[in-house]
Amino acid sequence: MIRPVAVLTERTFGSSSSRFRWLRSTLLMARLTLHEARRRKILWAAFGLGSVLLTLYGVGLFYIVKESLTHDLSPIRRNQTYNIIAVMGLYAVNYLTVLMTILISVDTLAGEIATGTIQSIATKPIRRLEIVLGKWIGFASLLSLYLLFMAGGILILTYAQTGFIPRHVLRGLALVQLESLLLLSVTFLWGTMFSTLTTGVLTLGLQGVAFIGGWIEQYGVIENNQTVTKVGLLASLIMPSESLWRRAAFEWQSAIINATGYSPFSGVSVPSDAMVVYAGVYLLIALGLAIHQFAHRDL
Repeated sequence: MIRPVAVLTERTFGSSSSRFRWLRSTLLMARLTLHEARRRKILWAAFGLGSVLLTLYGVGLFYIVKESLTHDLSPIRRNQTYNIIAVMGLYAVNYLTVLMTILISVDTLAGEIATGTIQSIATKPIRRLEIVLGKWIGFASLLSLYLLFMAGGILILTYAQTGFIPRHVLRGLALVQLESLLLLSVTFLWGTMFSTLTTGVLTLGLQGVAFIGGWIEQYGVIENNQTVTKVGLLASLIMPSESLWRRAAFEWQSAIINATGYSPFSGVSVPSDAMVVYAGVYLLIALGLAIHQFAHRDL
């Protein structure tokens, strides 16, 4: 049973007369969001299956390394192989993080609005702005922990067995984190306007547009076809999430791999810094629109 937020605020942070009451209310909503995720066993399911994936990666990498040692490979070529394997593992992490972002947040606003649960939360003194921001911070914290656990596991297993670590690790992780937060904001925006099912369909549909657009753009660059390249770029402007992954892969891959294209994640068309900034602005606009829409709709 959800207790009145006003009561929880007083118990947790004391008097509500402080000038920072809005911050305390927002952090309280974040705490309630994490508590709800734990109650629904989302954390156990995500980290449990994540551990299975890491175990499979570790076992597979062990036999790949064992096999590679039987061949007379130069250290440079051996490291390129380990680099590709590590990025493929990180690609799986990126894929799971995208799905986690959409699945855990798709029901938080749309579902609570549909069932009327949100009415027990959206009472004074907490404002609707604080509800949306608090939930967003709660999910963002949860997804950050998940990404750190999964990507950290891939990198530690790779380094422990090969002594290799991809370049620009933190820069790539920041880009994947930005991709997750972008999708979280878009899911929140749809959740203030549509049902849970429609919210999921719209967000996954946009992610599909971004995914296909990225491959179309790269094909256009390889074939030197400006029209095809522009179509792919347009898809990235509609939804820039996949561009963030492609930039992260470029950062993690060695200069040799990016130059030769000796990888499934080719560096022939690298999203620019301007595209990364565009994705950040896109995130802020989506979150701002979600707050505005939730603040002005009937519950």
